[in-house]
Amino acid sequence: MIWLKANLATIIVAIIIVLVISLIIFHLIRQKKQGKSSCGCGCSNCPMSGSCHTQKNDDSKKG
Repeated sequence: MIWLKANLATIIVAIIIVLVISLIIFHLIRQKKQGKSSCGCGCSNCPMSGSCHTQKNDDSKKG
């Protein structure tokens, strides 16, 4: 119990940091499931747009 009282501030800060990181990860996973980009900018000038968002082949447009 003495150790807990001596380190209470450190424990509280650690819990807050873990909570914030967990919320950030949860938010990024939710955005990914919704199909949103995590970079927050448009893909028109991005050099990685080809590997980030691959184009789906539309067989109905062929012949």
